[in-house]
Amino acid sequence: MSMFPAATYATRRDALLDRLRGAGARGLVLLPGHVDSPMNYRDNAYDFRQDSSFLYFCGLQQPELALLLDIDDGQATLFGDDIGIDHLVWTGPLPSVAERAALAGVPATGTRARLGETLANARARGRAVHFLPPYRGETRLALSAWLGLADAQLDAAASRPLTLAAIALRSVKSTAEVAEIENALHVTRDLHHLAMRLARPGVVEQQIVGAMEGLALQHGRRLAYPSIFTSRGEILHNHDHSVTLKGGELIVNDTGANSPIGYASDITRTIPAGGRFAGLQAELYDLVLDAQAKAIAAVAPGVPYRDVHELACRTMVEGMKALGFMRGDPAEAVQAGAHAIFFQCGTGHMMGLDVHDMEGLGENDVGYGEGFARSPLFGHKSLRLARPLQPGFVVTVEPGVYINRWLTERWKAEDRHAGFIDYAMFEKHADFGGIRIEDDILVTPEGRRELGPPIARSRSDVEAACAA
Repeated sequence: MSMFPAATYATRRDALLDRLRGAGARGLVLLPGHVDSPMNYRDNAYDFRQDSSFLYFCGLQQPELALLLDIDDGQATLFGDDIGIDHLVWTGPLPSVAERAALAGVPATGTRARLGETLANARARGRAVHFLPPYRGETRLALSAWLGLADAQLDAAASRPLTLAAIALRSVKSTAEVAEIENALHVTRDLHHLAMRLARPGVVEQQIVGAMEGLALQHGRRLAYPSIFTSRGEILHNHDHSVTLKGGELIVNDTGANSPIGYASDITRTIPAGGRFAGLQAELYDLVLDAQAKAIAAVAPGVPYRDVHELACRTMVEGMKALGFMRGDPAEAVQAGAHAIFFQCGTGHMMGLDVHDMEGLGENDVGYGEGFARSPLFGHKSLRLARPLQPGFVVTVEPGVYINRWLTERWKAEDRHAGFIDYAMFEKHADFGGIRIEDDILVTPEGRRELGPPIARSRSDVEAACAA
């Protein structure tokens, strides 16, 4: 079983309780792990993935466990049931709950039935039970049963102090956590270079996706998220892989792998099918690469990530203006949101145990915080991270250009941002597709460090990797 030493999890739990006490919270903290989720009947389940907050504070990747922490006396108890003979014949011997608890440095254990009794007794005595915002149906059902709350009450009842404390702790990655992310990136490099070699005319996109996932499995890994591998790169999260490559088109490959204990990587490369960038493809690729380089160079402690995003946007508007797609003042165009005609999303997000780290705890709490409000403007409102950066944050930097014919048609009909946008150019290149370049960056006390081994990124390196 791969996990950090038991002392790591004990220290994290102590830090969580210290933060809660400092916020004036009392009572219990309930961190339920995931249960198996049936694919089409009970005994045929999807691949198990543990809840990331449970994983952060406990490290155990088995289903049907729950962690209970007492804020007042610091006691930690792991609840779960040992398997009986009915299960043993199907699974073979498995560690007991007590053995699992020892691996996580948890001193006490109990059965799931005992957890229900403990929570009922606590409620009867008026003790608060703190839990994180639930995002999974099975967890919501369990919380409703344990706490006597209707499903409609759960979101409002989730503990604000616990949520903010968990975000604060999980946001800053330790040296060991960074090493896990880089471990995942070594496998991710191999996946991307394999895809570059395979992207040839006549190949179906699904064949390449399958080859990447198979290679991850050979390394004993899973993908951190379903691959976005598409010659329709203007569709930001396109998971259709049915297209047969013709040659000459661009392919957006957004694929990452997990480390052995669940830390994610998140890398995007844009591949020329057939191996060479041509004409406008080369010009726009270099434009996006320049925007990414400037954005990465701007990452530093204390810098609001919103500034990084706006720098990337301005750089791309300047380049698009030089190519005839945009006009007017680039800074004014970005402030007005006109850049969203070709860049509809944010420049990056937090990353860790989740590829969009802690998004289940509340995107605004994770990425914005005090003093930073989400913009209502199309494009700007999709920015997941705006807050000032801190040493230990791991973030993605992923600018892109996406020429979407439906968006062009809609905005032109509305005469939106006509002073900044040359719609004739966007219509002329309506079938261009998209380009995205994404890397994972650690914020250090001195500035930043690009994580992982080099993955072909410059135009010449990508073309060389395609030819290898």
